[in-house]
Amino acid sequence: MFHSKIAGVGHYVPDRVVTNQELTNYMETSDAWIQERTGIKERRFFEEGVDTVSGMAANASKMALEKAGIEIKEIEMIVFATLSPDYAFPGSGVLLQRILGLPGIPALDIRQQCAGFIYAVSVADQFIKSGTYKTILVVGSEIQSNIMEISDRGRNMSVIFGDGAGAVVLQQTSDPDKGILSTHIHADGTFAEELMLEHPGSKRKERFNNEMAAKGELLPVMNGQLVFKHAVQRFPEVIKEALDANRLSTADIDLLIPHQANLRIAEYIQKNLGLRDDQVFNNIQKYGNTTAASIPLALSEAFIEGRIKEGDLICMAAFGSGFVWGSALVRW
Repeated sequence: MFHSKIAGVGHYVPDRVVTNQELTNYMETSDAWIQERTGIKERRFFEEGVDTVSGMAANASKMALEKAGIEIKEIEMIVFATLSPDYAFPGSGVLLQRILGLPGIPALDIRQQCAGFIYAVSVADQFIKSGTYKTILVVGSEIQSNIMEISDRGRNMSVIFGDGAGAVVLQQTSDPDKGILSTHIHADGTFAEELMLEHPGSKRKERFNNEMAAKGELLPVMNGQLVFKHAVQRFPEVIKEALDANRLSTADIDLLIPHQANLRIAEYIQKNLGLRDDQVFNNIQKYGNTTAASIPLALSEAFIEGRIKEGDLICMAAFGSGFVWGSALVRW
């Protein structure tokens, strides 16, 4: 039976750093207010004409390929997670394929928001396990700063999100004790409207008009309290599900990399699971919530910082709009 392993990791973030203090120029807020509620100190915003979702993904991918020690031409499939594609259609997967010069290989886009990377890893893992492909590029990339309104009206959402990209190279292995041990994905559409960007959608005759813009209907909305309530329930559940499936416990985790949604959620999960500080990696303080990019970005930084060593048990978990959630357990 075939298995998949993470052969290389990479990330990219735009050059522009936007601090909490800078945001006070555009809305009624403060550095203390933002940090108290989210843990975020700064985030990255893209530069128009320089950064694109597919371009950032390409930069992260090239780093991951270099870390893996393989050439671009060895990639047999792309699985691309994003909620902010370059175009409404086609998806960004084909644009990344074009940038990397890989005509003909399949490029699949995943639209599962904050759990997008976990879903993408799960999909790629199945293709490798089945023997269909041996080397797959899995990417999460987001530009969200231009979806938000940096104003009092958009404050509750705009202070949270940032831009960035992360990538991993998955390769086939015959070693059952290394690589991805299992993935677990779930969804509950009951709460779809509690965290969403409704327009431009297909329900109305007009997908866009000035009245919609004036009313703020083109802005994302979030029921923060409800999202928090469900997140702190689903995160521990899906982490324990992965551990139970592999007859392991929280004590076996060397590093938990949760989706970087809110530092308060991550701290709650850590306390709930009884994990030490050295067992959890967070970088939301620097980047904010980068949605599908957050886990691979954090994974890459943790690897560079020496927080991940051969033989370590790594758990990745996410929860987001949909609601969707999932986990992946990896033996490095």
